[in-house]
Amino acid sequence: MNYKQPPSAIVSILHRISGFVLFLALPFLLYLLEQSLVSETTYAHFAGIMSNGFVKLIVLVLAAGYIHHFIGGIRHLFMDNHIALDKDDSQRTARWVMVIDVILILLVALKLFGVF
Repeated sequence: MNYKQPPSAIVSILHRISGFVLFLALPFLLYLLEQSLVSETTYAHFAGIMSNGFVKLIVLVLAAGYIHHFIGGIRHLFMDNHIALDKDDSQRTARWVMVIDVILILLVALKLFGVF
């Protein structure tokens, strides 16, 4: 049997996954931040690492996770205040979360890869 998940289920599952990945990545990201602030030399070293395309892709994935978690979290805040709880409104807000995610992730990708 082939069952298609509704948009609200997809957004909810991705919200949980993005939160978990960000939680696991946080110590490493804080370490990198600390090291980049030690001196101008270490900052230049990490700036050089950021010019690598694979590193940019990893940063884009982390940024996408953060963007989705943030936008999905705003949706959950509305739902906590009993706004958009019925089925149709829930599906509509989930679709809006996905649309906003795609737009913001594309903007970050364009900036990260030097389009503007």
